[in-house]
Amino acid sequence: MSDWLKNTPEAAQTYLDGKRLDEVECIISDLPGIARGKAVPAGKFDRQDYFHLPDSIFYQTITGGWGEAAGEEGFIERDMILKPDMATTSAAPWTADWTLQVIHDAYDRNGDVIEYSPRNVLKRVVQMYRDKGWEPVVAPEMEFYLTARNLDPAEKIKPMMGRSGRPAAARQAYSMTAVDEFGPVIDDIYDFAEAQGFEIDGITQEGGAGQLEINLIHGDPVKLADEVFYFKRLIREAALRHDCFATFMAKPIAEEPGSAMHIHHSILDIKTGENIFAGPQGGDTDAFFHFIAGLQTHLPSVVAVLAPYVNSYRRYVRDNAAPINLEWGRDNRTTGIRVPLASPKARRVENRIAGMDCNPYLGIAASLAAGYLGLIQEERPRAQYKGDAYEGEEDIPRDLSRALDIFDEAKAMHEVLGPEFARVYSIVKRTEYEEFLQVISPWEREHLLLNV
Repeated sequence: MSDWLKNTPEAAQTYLDGKRLDEVECIISDLPGIARGKAVPAGKFDRQDYFHLPDSIFYQTITGGWGEAAGEEGFIERDMILKPDMATTSAAPWTADWTLQVIHDAYDRNGDVIEYSPRNVLKRVVQMYRDKGWEPVVAPEMEFYLTARNLDPAEKIKPMMGRSGRPAAARQAYSMTAVDEFGPVIDDIYDFAEAQGFEIDGITQEGGAGQLEINLIHGDPVKLADEVFYFKRLIREAALRHDCFATFMAKPIAEEPGSAMHIHHSILDIKTGENIFAGPQGGDTDAFFHFIAGLQTHLPSVVAVLAPYVNSYRRYVRDNAAPINLEWGRDNRTTGIRVPLASPKARRVENRIAGMDCNPYLGIAASLAAGYLGLIQEERPRAQYKGDAYEGEEDIPRDLSRALDIFDEAKAMHEVLGPEFARVYSIVKRTEYEEFLQVISPWEREHLLLNV
């Protein structure tokens, strides 16, 4: 066994179990959350301490275009130094040979972190918490659809065929029969996850046709973001094995609910290990309310990060399993900010705004950043909302353009996430929005062509 393999997680070593390692995928997340990198022979990886990719991978839009995100020196397209984090070494069990994946971190030629690399953004926010003596803990929930193969973008997305030979049915939330319909895909998801050393807290059927949810065990934000990053690829590969697609679009089917990445947060005192949201007698603390207030006050400024595409805003529909405002409530799924039933030790706050289409590093970073600002500014939330929050006023930006305007104005948020990240992110997302505006939709052709 190579020396570097001895420093990798046990699951990676178990996966090889005496097999000859063929290849290592050196990867990093771009702004959308796509894995970029290089596949290298195992022998070469054994000899290299780092590899290079151009920093322009972070200027690329989801369509493959380029945002004009150059700095003062213009568009130079410098090489970054990408160094492996061996703790992220994981199997790629769907490949034909024995392959491992390793997530890398991005640095410039002076050894400074690349601010707009998503993993570095999250590390920055987590370090701010630690500098205050706090340890943030998160638990993401991943919703996604299994759909029939869609080879023509002009065709509507349809639910996949289940084991019974019938299309997946809608409005069957928590149905075990519905879960059984996707049994072969779910079996591969479990097998791949086990090979990669990931623990799934549970899989449930959600309200949409072919919509599933996977819950992950709570833990360190960077580690959990790594897992979501890995899981998206894992789930897609499992689906392809069974002649279907897995999609993490926020709203892939017009008539069905959207897909969220709900984020649960709690904060521990580093010295004592105690949850700062609960007092000695189990009551709510000032920190608990400050964190909620931070989400209420500052989440609007990062909706462009939590809902990064034009499609994302189709999810925020009244009475359709997604929030329309930032009210908070206890055990109330109609609110944008929910406090689930839990013991004082496990008291946590759930952000229900984030879509599953967001980059997991950036989504978790943005959510934690909003809570952080609430904590350090000692903000106070509005009164708890009791009743159906869909009867309240909407206070979430309803389109990407408006969300980006609010993001650009949020200078306090930029200082937490990183000013250079904020600059690059805004440019890339505005470029994507301009690309979208150049597309004429079927709705426009149907209703405007001969009527206006």
